[in-house]
Parts: sequence; structure tokens; C-alpha cells
Amino acid sequence: MPAPEPSPPQPPQPPQSPQLPQSSLPAAASRFEAPSTVLERILRGPSGLGTASLHLVRREEPPEPPEPLELPTAPAAPAEGNPVPGLYHHPVAEPDPVRVEEVGRRIKAWALDEVDLYPEDWEDQFDGFSVGRYMVACHPDAPTVDHLMLATRLMVAENAVDDCYCEDHGGSPIGLGGRLLLAHTALDPLHTTKEYQPPWAESLHSDAPRRAYRSAMEYFLQAATASQADRFRHDMARLHLGYLAEAAWAQTDHVPEVWEYLAMRQFNNFRPCPTITDTVGGYELPADLHAQPAMQRVIALAGNATTIVNDLYSYTKELASPGRHLNLPVVIAEREGISDREGYLKAVEVHNELMHDFEAEAAALAAACPVPSVQRFVRGVAVWVDGNHYWHQTNTYRYSLPDFW
Repeated sequence: MPAPEPSPPQPPQPPQSPQLPQSSLPAAASRFEAPSTVLERILRGPSGLGTASLHLVRREEPPEPPEPLELPTAPAAPAEGNPVPGLYHHPVAEPDPVRVEEVGRRIKAWALDEVDLYPEDWEDQFDGFSVGRYMVACHPDAPTVDHLMLATRLMVAENAVDDCYCEDHGGSPIGLGGRLLLAHTALDPLHTTKEYQPPWAESLHSDAPRRAYRSAMEYFLQAATASQADRFRHDMARLHLGYLAEAAWAQTDHVPEVWEYLAMRQFNNFRPCPTITDTVGGYELPADLHAQPAMQRVIALAGNATTIVNDLYSYTKELASPGRHLNLPVVIAEREGISDREGYLKAVEVHNELMHDFEAEAAALAAACPVPSVQRFVRGVAVWVDGNHYWHQTNTYRYSLPDFW
């Protein structure tokens, strides 16, 4: 008797996950299955002479339903900070304090001793970032602290590039393209002649962002498969492209249309973080399944929603900084001729719509493709989304809410 078809994944309690509406399933599922032969080919595996050993799952026997994923949980506790009123989100349990402390200790040692990331007078800002709490909340299924450190180093390196090249600590839109290109070679190495290889390799140690990128990527490559590493490089190129669009607008003092801003934010966003959720979890989502349009839509919606969370929580911080910072509430208010408060509240609505779309599409994808790695990956992305909100809400060192209610 064939095994029962597995149900869509139910995220851990806590972290809580939404009840996903069924009305959206047919449309999203059809995107995943069109053409259906693509999905069938991936699940069937290669055929022909000499390919028997290449099948990921042999189909002579009915496949077993996937084992439920056990995630570490911690007792629920009141979170610090206040959530944005009206923002659609899911509370999560406090992250494991033992892991938080250990990740915090290791990342600071890496930043200080291995890559010389920041001067002594930046230490309070580094500590205030609370990156250990951030990563443990976003990756509760990481098998070990070593797995968590893969994400943590990359997160800190990405923020060093953003701060030092783009924003808070001496960043500038002028010449940004050249700086980003050279930093990107720490992730995607230069292949050149013997004469020019040594000066390039030496350049990877020339500033803090490149030292951080180089070291974090070396650690990541020890755990990631080739396809996972290439996927991450691709998403980092997307991120850098978004940085360049924002820099170009800053140089010309251009306020984009709302849809243009959202297009930029689809690239300048958190996507590289949830896209490595399988590497951090100690498994792999196969490249063909990751590349499916429905999966790409789920990942894009997750990145877009979480980035607007950043816009909302960092709103007052950015307004207090020198110069004009583009964020969704500012762009909506200016382009649609409404008040700052109305612009902010409409940005909350945009976030909520993206979140509902993300959840509906994730449920449809899990129903259309009952493959354990797909279901675990989609579930991991949802948990990352919730953990990202948790960190923004609770990081009162960095963020405070505007007085709009």
C-alpha cells in the first residue's frame, strides 16, 4: 500500500508559523508544475545507460514520508521592545541563551583576532548589533554552533561592507562600484595570469570588508557544496547590484517611484541570508529544485518582506543620520504626496501583503513538491523570516519606533 503523501510542513511551536490559506494553492502550484515534465524529470532523476547510480531517490519502492523536523525550542518569554503596531508577524521563542553566548564569543574573536574588522572605539556598536541572538533566532535547526558560525561570519562581513563602503563608517556612493567589484572577488575569486595573481591575492587583506568577505567565504566553502556556494555568490551579486542602484540615486538626488524603490529593494535586501538556510541546517536543497520559478518566488517574497521590516524599524535611526536616507515610508510619502505618518502606515500595509503572499506561495510550493529537502528549506526560510523580525523588534540598542500611534 503506498505511503501517504506528506502534508505541507508545519513550522515549530515556537517559532510559530502562520496558517497558510488554501485558496492560493492552485495558482502557485501551477507555476511550479509548468511545464510538469520539468518537475517530473527532477524527481525521476537521470535516465539512460550508466545513470542508475545517479538517482537521488530510487523509485522501485514507494518513497517514505519525510520525518518531522525537530527544532530546538526554548521557553517562551516576553520579548524586549515593541513590535510595529499592525505589522503582521509571528512571535518566536527566546533563542537558546547558551548558543547565543557561544556564537557571540566566537564571532567577536573572529572579528578581532582573525580579520581585524573594527577599531576599538567601534566595540560598543559591534556588541549592540547582537549578532549571536540574531543568528540563533533565525537558524534554530542548525545542528551545531559551527553551522551557526557559517551564517554569522557572512552576516558580519556583509554589514562591514555596507557600513564601510556605503553608509555609516565612511561609506560613499562615489566610487562604490569599484570597491564592491574588488570585494566581490573575495567571494568569486579572480582567475588570471601568474604575474597578476599575487597582487590580487594581497588586495584581499587591504581593508576590513575584504578581509571579512575572504575569511567568511573560506569557512563557508568548507561546509557548502559547489552549487550552494555558487548560489550564494549569485545572491551576493544581486545584493551588490542593489547597493549600486541606491548609490546612483543618491548621487543624482533622485527619489524613485515606489515601484522602482521596491525593485531596488528586491536586490538590496536580506536574500543572501535565508538562501543559505540549508547549508546552515546541514543538508542541501538540490540546485534544480532551488532554481524552480516557484521556489525563486518564495525566496524573493521572503527577502522583500524582511527588508521592509528593516525599513520600518530603522526609520527613526535613518532620519536622525546625516543626509537623506531612502526607505519605503519616505518614498511613499514623497511620491504619493501624503504625510510621513501616512507613508509609514502604508509601508506597513505593503509589508503585510508581501508576507501573506509569501505564506500562500510557500504553502503551495510545499503541497506541489512533497520532497523532504523542499519542505525543510521552505520551512527554514519561514523560520528565518520570523527570526529576522524578532531581532529587529528586540534590538532596542539600534532601533526605536516613530511616534505615529
